[in-house]
Amino acid sequence: MGLTGGIGAGKSEALAALERLGASTLSTDTVVHELYSGTDVREAVVARWGTEVAPDGTVDRAAVAAKAFADPQERTWLESELWPRVGARIAVWRKAEEARDPAPPVLVVEVPLLFEAGMDTAFDATIAVVADEAVRERRAGARGQVGLDERTSRQLTQDEKAARATWVVANSGTLAELDTALSGILAKLMT
Repeated sequence: MGLTGGIGAGKSEALAALERLGASTLSTDTVVHELYSGTDVREAVVARWGTEVAPDGTVDRAAVAAKAFADPQERTWLESELWPRVGARIAVWRKAEEARDPAPPVLVVEVPLLFEAGMDTAFDATIAVVADEAVRERRAGARGQVGLDERTSRQLTQDEKAARATWVVANSGTLAELDTALSGILAKLMT
């Protein structure tokens, strides 16, 4: 199952809740961090933007984001470098999880740009996590993310993600409410 949502909607918390509830989970944000640590992606971004994006040999994700979000063509280039690699990592993870004995009841992959990247077709079902705008702003601000409007303008809106998803989970309340909503979805998947 694919899990998505906008900035500050609570995707990571939903992923953690699903894991607590028995699902096997993978975050593509974690995969991207690992890819930035590898030689191929590091060399590609340095070749594209210079050593300023990896001054000490380690990719500076903030510097890469500044380059990518400054120009739609640069963002498209970065996505073309990352998304196929992310998809390949998901496939390897999925195969390994399905080979476990016993196999996990549900596999969930958090993909912030699930629909934008066209990755939704790789999943049997999808969940869109949504939250009130004020809640999203507060969460993003607490993580030091500024310019929420700038980044979200390049993504589908919450309503668009919700319209495309199999399930929609509202995440403006408590963790207990989130767990209840997600456990209901898992129960439907396991029947």
